[in-house]
Amino acid sequence: MRDAAPTSPVARAVVLRKNPFAGFLGVLRDIIRRPSGAVGVALVTTHVVLALISPMIAPFDYRAINSFSMLNGPGPEHWLGTDHLGRDTLSRTLLGGREALLVTGIATPLAVLWGGFVGIFFGLVGGRLDEVLMRLVDAFLSLPWILKMLVLIVTFGTGLGVLIPTLAFFYGIPVIRIARAATHDVVARDFVQAARARGHGRMTIIVRELLPNVRDALLVEGAMRWSWMLLAFSSLSFLGFGVSPPTPDWGLMIADARGFMSFAPWGVLAPVIALSSLIIGINLTADALAKALGIDRAQKAPV
Repeated sequence: MRDAAPTSPVARAVVLRKNPFAGFLGVLRDIIRRPSGAVGVALVTTHVVLALISPMIAPFDYRAINSFSMLNGPGPEHWLGTDHLGRDTLSRTLLGGREALLVTGIATPLAVLWGGFVGIFFGLVGGRLDEVLMRLVDAFLSLPWILKMLVLIVTFGTGLGVLIPTLAFFYGIPVIRIARAATHDVVARDFVQAARARGHGRMTIIVRELLPNVRDALLVEGAMRWSWMLLAFSSLSFLGFGVSPPTPDWGLMIADARGFMSFAPWGVLAPVIALSSLIIGINLTADALAKALGIDRAQKAPV
């Protein structure tokens, strides 16, 4: 008889360490079993699949300008209408998530990796150095995020080579707090003290003892950072500092169509619904992931 899949977070963590693929499937099954998790996974999967196949299924060229069909309403030819340049709204909406998913899909793991490592390291070191770092993090987080990013983007440009490291840097800083808090919960345990007594170096303790025990918290935090990063990327495009025209992007589409919203609302509604559904899907998936891993998202990081 086949053994049942582990249901407790502790048992699942053991399976994840011994067999990462089996552990991943177990967590995924647990997420999908929850109604909110199933909806979230379905939304995220739909957006990712559409981003991959949209160049093949888009009915019109997103760059095609037609002065005879400007601001046409939804109809048999243009299902979601056209924008102020006569471009098909459906085609641009389908293609609008590609840049956002590409940039944030790369920047999110980078943010979790560097922020998680720094947080774990200083959580292990402790002392005055740890306190100084957290005060710097607090000071940095007190500044408006949009101003900090605009300084770098205006200075270095708006290409992918600037947007990805900029988002990864700024959204990795809050991860430091989460990783440090999770490390403080683990660092006083007997197995960490035993590793220190055996003379293991800090990197060995981080990789073998701390990282496996804070990994779940970092996974959940990474999912949440992804949704916030998507919103930030779209906000930058809305302000004109993200994707450059004529490349379709949801934030840029909203900025272009907002002046015509009173009589042509479809130009704003389509990208708003697309962006909102993706962010909602990620948040639902992150919440279900936290419950599957036994993590309390409402718990605040200690200062």
